[in-house]
Amino acid sequence: MSTAKVKRCVGKYELGRTIGEGTFAKVRFARNSKTGDAVAIKILDKEKVLKNKMVEQIKREIATMKLIKHPNVVRLYEVMGSKTKIFLVLEFVKGGELFDKIVNHGRLREDEARKYFQQLINAVDYCHSRGVYHRDLKPENLLLDENGNLKVSDFGLSALSLQVRADGLLHTTCGTPNYVAPEVLNDKGYDGTTSDLWSCGVILFVLLAGYLPFEDDNVINLYKKISDAEFSCPAWLSSDAKRLIKRILDPNPITRITIPELLEDAWFKKGYKPPIFNENCDTNLDDIDAVFKDSEEHHVTEKKEEQPAALNAFDLISMSKGLKLGSLFDREQEFKRETRFSSKSSANEIMSKIEEAAKPLGFEVQKKNYKMRLENMKAGRKGNLNIATEVFQVAPSLHMVEVRKAKGDTLEFHKFYKNLSTSLKDVVWKSEED
Repeated sequence: MSTAKVKRCVGKYELGRTIGEGTFAKVRFARNSKTGDAVAIKILDKEKVLKNKMVEQIKREIATMKLIKHPNVVRLYEVMGSKTKIFLVLEFVKGGELFDKIVNHGRLREDEARKYFQQLINAVDYCHSRGVYHRDLKPENLLLDENGNLKVSDFGLSALSLQVRADGLLHTTCGTPNYVAPEVLNDKGYDGTTSDLWSCGVILFVLLAGYLPFEDDNVINLYKKISDAEFSCPAWLSSDAKRLIKRILDPNPITRITIPELLEDAWFKKGYKPPIFNENCDTNLDDIDAVFKDSEEHHVTEKKEEQPAALNAFDLISMSKGLKLGSLFDREQEFKRETRFSSKSSANEIMSKIEEAAKPLGFEVQKKNYKMRLENMKAGRKGNLNIATEVFQVAPSLHMVEVRKAKGDTLEFHKFYKNLSTSLKDVVWKSEED
């Protein structure tokens, strides 16, 4: 490989690895080349936005999100546009997902779960007061900062096709089935406030129990359990916690507990500290209109990479917990939806080995530069499992390979990774200590 590397830049930001992926957007780690500050950049396809006539609606959503400056909501700093894409520059939260904490360590103690739930309700209540609804609340969308404080991601951005009809209700069925409120599933319209609160109730149950209240491999049976609120609390929960969960997971949105009532609940109020923050600092909204203008003067410049992305010390630190670089090449792989390994093989050899290992497992392979997309043609519990891989250069003779679940079930990804790692024994580099 040539030693000259071309990084991909968007305006003043140098783009790094992909840290999240959805149906309509991708999120990449980036840093401000002028200040060195870490950010996350969400990339949307402008053609899809224009095709669905969502411009004015998205402008309103983004303007509202820029005005939201709550300590428990991921901040939206600025918006940029190119000829084909929209870039949302977001706060980078380095502590990982709450989901990983649960699956790796099991259920939380009531006092710890209560703290996260209080922060979640603070964020949800604040955003609702400004007419912003999430509609896809789940542990995977709850991040933790380096101090262990909860940050809700994608608030107002996860459902950009938000539509309120003349009856004042939303009518788009969306979200993750296990966390979705019954009224969302029956397609008769729903209130974003009460449906978000239901999802918060499911999250609270998961935090305290370590498993989902509603689960079934058959989607019809799952929907029936949700519609009937057919669940039971584990015996180890306190009576106050059980009582609150049942008031939140009330299948009737009219009688379901409201947030003002929740704030007065005995279990919720224990150790409660209202958030203290300043939301009156100036916010510039000029960049939102500029994003959708066709003139070149309003477009940011994009430079594309042609070689494996090189990782410097800044990138390595961003990928590890705090400043502990020892956790970079993960030894504990279980239940993660993103994992990495190091290799002294060439980038091309690594790519070939992954392709050879994936195809017998039923995956179709797409390659571009030093990135690969693997798609299992057989649908699993949550649709087709999609895997994204990328090769990074750490040093001339050392590469790091990231393997990430882009779509599908986390446990199926874990099973895939075990099979893959068996096939790649000759490629993976281990130190003498390992």
